[in-house]
Amino acid sequence: MPITFEHAVLPNGLTLIAETQPEAHTAAVGFFVKTGARDETPELMGVSHFLEHMMFKGTARRTADDVNREFDELGADYNAFTSHEQTVYYAHVLPEFLDRAVDLLGDMLRPSLRVEDFDMEKNVILEEIGMYDDRPEWRLQDALLEDFFGAHPLGHRVLGTTDTVTALTADQMRGYFEQRYSPDNIVVAAAGKVDFAKLSEQVAALCGGWSPTGASRDTAVPAAAARARAVTDAKQSRHYLGMLCPGPSAQDPRRYAARVLADVLGDAEGSRLYWELVDPGLAEEADFSFMPQDGSGAFLAYASCDPQRAQAVEDALSRVLDQVAAKRDLRPDELERTVNKLATSATLQGERPAGRMHGLGTQWTYQGEYTPLDDELQRLRAVTVDDVASLLQDFSLAPRTVLRMGPGGGGGGAASS
Repeated sequence: MPITFEHAVLPNGLTLIAETQPEAHTAAVGFFVKTGARDETPELMGVSHFLEHMMFKGTARRTADDVNREFDELGADYNAFTSHEQTVYYAHVLPEFLDRAVDLLGDMLRPSLRVEDFDMEKNVILEEIGMYDDRPEWRLQDALLEDFFGAHPLGHRVLGTTDTVTALTADQMRGYFEQRYSPDNIVVAAAGKVDFAKLSEQVAALCGGWSPTGASRDTAVPAAAARARAVTDAKQSRHYLGMLCPGPSAQDPRRYAARVLADVLGDAEGSRLYWELVDPGLAEEADFSFMPQDGSGAFLAYASCDPQRAQAVEDALSRVLDQVAAKRDLRPDELERTVNKLATSATLQGERPAGRMHGLGTQWTYQGEYTPLDDELQRLRAVTVDDVASLLQDFSLAPRTVLRMGPGGGGGGAASS
């Protein structure tokens, strides 16, 4: 089934892109807003995620009940999410309902932001923060990002903190919304059975009157330094370990080699960390992943284990990273297996309009250009052992920021080490 890429830009700067496929049985559309935790000031930490919630609270044309009821009437697979880099609103529907889904999403992106809704939803956000605080692995990740990025806004917590969310006002949220939800900071991506000319006309009618603000982002690379910290919590029964070190950005051509390296070292099955830590029962979880970001990037290593094995797990994990950084000894069989696995995953995602829509919108948000799936697979398959070795020469998995979190006295106090 042939796929055609189509692209348009409204006079106000809003970008519309699509992979159209007339033979498809469904259609997917998403509004990708290039804003997230990294675009907040420290005082407004959490506003992007809070604002995502408020988008479902009604507009000038719809109540909150209308929004949820209409999505249900369409039989839509719909949702939204916020990250450090972007906030995305999307729906996957039968083709005959695409017009209504686009109208609903476009209307949602101009919300009422009523004070009474803001006050009520703030309690929901605070409950969500409390829920995440009860999960050690999430607390570890938040604290590790703060340690690694320091004052850089990539260290902000996506949910914010109890203090920042409590102090946030509706007027502050409106100011953030008016600046960041600008048409020149939004990409509308669609895939599947889509009439692009009709979609363009509809989006222009919905969004053409939105005023651009020239919203921008600071993409300065954060300074990296070796540092380590230990946190104890008497309520915990397991030990958690996290490590972060610099990696290539989402725009760096070396990102393909970085994806291969991450899978070889830390995939859930068959990776070096799996055989070193999980298979022998030293740790219950061990992972190494690549985090490409706008203008910068990082590698994340993670493990959880019995507290009595904490030092042995950290020694083994460090040994695996040190060895590959020093020897750059990726084997051809590891490369082949990993590339085939990553290519399969990308192809499976591309078989569904929703998967293509998400990939397309994120790709354009980062790259500002279109790369067909076949070209992406070709670039991935072109990665060689020498490419990974060259990557490791430039990104030697150091300096590392290390955070250890385990049981101990003091009920959650922190101790540096």
